[in-house]
Amino acid sequence: MEQQSQTYRFAWRGIEIEATYTPRKWGVIAHLEIRSITSERAPLPITETGYRSHFHQPGTIEAHGGDVMAQVTAWLDEEAAKPAWLAYVEASRQGDLFA
Repeated sequence: MEQQSQTYRFAWRGIEIEATYTPRKWGVIAHLEIRSITSERAPLPITETGYRSHFHQPGTIEAHGGDVMAQVTAWLDEEAAKPAWLAYVEASRQGDLFA
């Protein structure tokens, strides 16, 4: 049985994000969709396209406190500390003369 989706909007480092969480999709799996909405399709540390669809075991989010926004924020923060994202941020600041 599919459970009702829940949609959350929040800001992360100046980017407006929408996260839609379905605790049980198709009766067997949980689904989390994350998209940047302002700026639309702005890259995020978890996706270059501004959109990420993530399937996981039901109960995973609930087992970690159930706060979807806190968990997505923690995921973004964790990935933002990695060299690839730090390089992207630095390049974005400087601009690219050859793009």
